[in-house]
Amino acid sequence: MTNDQQIQLEAAAFRRLLKHLDSRKDVQNIELMNTAGFCRNCLSKWMMAEAKELGVELNYDKAREHIYGMPYGEWKEKHQLPATADQMAVFEALQAKK
Repeated sequence: MTNDQQIQLEAAAFRRLLKHLDSRKDVQNIELMNTAGFCRNCLSKWMMAEAKELGVELNYDKAREHIYGMPYGEWKEKHQLPATADQMAVFEALQAKK
């Protein structure tokens, strides 16, 4: 596999991940954090960090819009539910282990 092919495959896999997350709006960020250790916001931050490494200007709002497929405020209003006490307890316990 060439370097270009690897980059193309990785980019395609990332686009597929975003499409999958878009199809699973029922999965809340807190659930992703508690089970996988990352969420959509983490992906946005990673995208910003990589953009910076490449010298590409990308702010957090634009990165989140790319990940969420719409402005974050709109996604949050339409799809995000308040975290339950149980979800927050798991999250806080996991954060304490770090």
